Amino acid sequence: MSATTPPSPLACPGRDEMTVEAVLRALADPVRLAMVRQLAGADRELPCRAFNVPVTKSTLTHHLAILRQAGVVAGRQDGTTRFNSLRRNDLDALFPGLLDGVLAAPH
Repeated sequence: MSATTPPSPLACPGRDEMTVEAVLRALADPVRLAMVRQLAGADRELPCRAFNVPVTKSTLTHHLAILRQAGVVAGRQDGTTRFNSLRRNDLDALFPGLLDGVLAAPH
C-alpha cells in the first residue's frame, strides 16, 4: 500500500439493510460459524490467511463473501491483504442476544 492509498472497505450492507433471515442463513453453515467464532475470539480483525477452517482458499473467499453480504462481517483491503472483522456492534444493536446465543451454543 502506498502512503497515498488508504485501505479500501469492501461492500457490505448498512445496518438498516441487514435482516435476521440473512444473518441466520449465513451463520447456519458450520464453516462460516467456525469463522465467526474465530473472529469473536480474536476480538480484532483477521486476515484471510488466519482462519483455521478445512476449506480451499477460493471456498474461504466464498464463505467470507456470504458473511459480508449478510452483514455479519466487514472487510477491508490493505494492499494484497484482506482483513475481516465481526460487526458485533451492529448485530447486537439489531438482534440483541442473537450473536451471544449462537456463539455460546455447543460445537
